Amino acid sequence: MNQYKFEDIVEGLSESFEVVITSNMMDNFLKISNDTNPLHIDVSYAKEKGFDSTVVYGMLTASFYSTLVGVYLPGKYCILQGIDIQFSKPVFVDDNLKISGKVSYINSAYKQIEIKASIENQKNQKVSKAKIKVGVMDE
Repeated sequence: MNQYKFEDIVEGLSESFEVVITSNMMDNFLKISNDTNPLHIDVSYAKEKGFDSTVVYGMLTASFYSTLVGVYLPGKYCILQGIDIQFSKPVFVDDNLKISGKVSYINSAYKQIEIKASIENQKNQKVSKAKIKVGVMDE
């Protein structure tokens, strides 16, 4: 876990990590959310709607934005304050996702930073992007 302090953060600072989506993640998210939309759990239905297979929950993929700020940028001293996400492509089980973020704005008065983030699949296709507002707490 990174431990960037507010004074260590500069515009352009970036971090990234990768994760592979598994069927176990989908099962656990279903248990937590109780989102039984057939697009996520019924292969026949998903294919009928024009997808290759069931579509991974958008909020499952979006949860990795929380990991980005809570573990990587800034990490330990993070307090997530807001997030604006746009989804652009579906994600499927076994996709390898790269989650990246870069500090785009620093507000010294409130010890807040803004991070422009995105998630790309193994084909280098952007599947979502986000603007994340994060407070950086004192030690």
